[in-house]
Amino acid sequence: MKKLYRSRTDKKIAGVCGGLAEYFGIDATIVRVIAVVLLIPGGLPGLLPYLILWVVVPEEPAK
Repeated sequence: MKKLYRSRTDKKIAGVCGGLAEYFGIDATIVRVIAVVLLIPGGLPGLLPYLILWVVVPEEPAK
């Protein structure tokens, strides 16, 4: 069973977008573009979920 983790290796700020990309099996750039598009209309639609995921999703375990 796959688990959602914040990425340790593919991260720019907190690893949330990299972790989501790994979980869904897509490129992290696509997730980052979606996050930026959600930030454009005032920040709240993209910033609040990002901050919640940053706090709630654990960091990927060290290998």
